[in-house]
Amino acid sequence: MAAVIDASTCASCGACVDACPAGAITLKTIAVVSAAKCTGCGACIDVCGPAAIVLKKR
Repeated sequence: MAAVIDASTCASCGACVDACPAGAITLKTIAVVSAAKCTGCGACIDVCGPAAIVLKKR
């Protein structure tokens, strides 16, 4: 599983970047997940206010 961010919902707040223990998320115009680094832990989902992140099968 890897986190996937819905670009139309992402608020670009950066909370997920700070929450990710694997350092798999960077903030560009929106948050971007490196599927290679993502461990699927879901920490980013827990802190995402707009609920823009879901886990999907790789």
